[in-house]
Amino acid sequence: MDELAAAVRAAAEDGLPVKAVGTGHSFTAVAATDGVLIRPEGMAAVRSVDAAAGTVTVEAGMPLHRLNRMLDAAGLSLTNMGDIMEQTVAGAVSTGTHGTGRDSASVAAQITALELVLADGSVLTCSARENPEVFSAARIGLGALGVISAVTFAVEPSFLLSAREEPMTFDRVIADFDQLVAENEHFEFYWFPHTEGCITKRNNRSMGPAAPLPAFRGWLDDEFLSNGLFQAVCSLGKAVPAAVPGMARISSRALSARSYTDTAYKVFTSPRRVRFVEMEYAVPRAAATTALRELKAMVERSALRVAFPVEVRVAPADDIALSTASGRESAYIAVHMYRGTRYQEYFTAVEKIMTAHEGRPHWGKLHTRDAGDLARVYPRFTEFTAVRDRLDPQRRFANGYLRRVLGE
Repeated sequence: MDELAAAVRAAAEDGLPVKAVGTGHSFTAVAATDGVLIRPEGMAAVRSVDAAAGTVTVEAGMPLHRLNRMLDAAGLSLTNMGDIMEQTVAGAVSTGTHGTGRDSASVAAQITALELVLADGSVLTCSARENPEVFSAARIGLGALGVISAVTFAVEPSFLLSAREEPMTFDRVIADFDQLVAENEHFEFYWFPHTEGCITKRNNRSMGPAAPLPAFRGWLDDEFLSNGLFQAVCSLGKAVPAAVPGMARISSRALSARSYTDTAYKVFTSPRRVRFVEMEYAVPRAAATTALRELKAMVERSALRVAFPVEVRVAPADDIALSTASGRESAYIAVHMYRGTRYQEYFTAVEKIMTAHEGRPHWGKLHTRDAGDLARVYPRFTEFTAVRDRLDPQRRFANGYLRRVLGE
């Protein structure tokens, strides 16, 4: 902590900007700087675990995979999480990392307090009771308010999730979307472009007993098919784009139904080894099915060749100023392209659809929106920028990306 504060003070004395970076998971330049870049590896300790109070405090550089394992060993768990756990705690919360949940929201929504090193090197602690206006902004702060040094999460006793994964047609998922969301604690699905096929995922709490996937089935589905074989499919599609629709039809049928019950974080998360670029938008949940139909129609009438499935998740409304779910129930629609392939035409067309439905782009994923656009879809946008003006008037933590999305 002292070393971090000293580094920020020294940068200010030298007139240099400061940015903290995590594991580089973001697709945007949110953490880029031509000044002082702070790496978090030396700030990854557990400060306290209070099972009775239901809280854990960890330093900003703690990777999510270590946090999950540490909590599990203590008989505790986060309530919800995304499917990637390579990120640092600070990186995940700063950009709004989320999973899917009918009632449980993003990783940042589970924060009860956090500690920030401000532009002058001072340390500020905030929570719903202490500096609440900063707390509302800093839980998803994009690194614009200061450098997060520690985070306190609300946790609960560890629990099991029963997972049911099942193929379903696009038309059926769209027709039953509201029902599937209402009947399951955690629902998501993947649509395979150029096909009518989807894979649905329903995760619900279970009293047990645990029944993990057999080791071979887990390896076959999650490593061989979803990563190894899919890597080969993407590489072939990059070389021969005309082959993509046929391969998509095969891919959409490759994963069959399966059910299993396991520790929550092992169900929430999955390995992602095929490299890609991504755009994700949050739209009002009521607009999700319309937006998805428009996306599907756009792909079908275009010459695009899209090897990656479209991922759809949901979240309840929350009270964080720059959360993509701030003040409204949301559906997340994420599109991907294999790294090294042309993605601009596809992403531009998708962004046009999502923008027409008052979409909010994920802060860590590709988009072209600017502060003028974003102020119109975030009712509390000026609340955030007012906190930024107060905490960092000299823009010590600014960079090109933040100037675009937040303004000068």
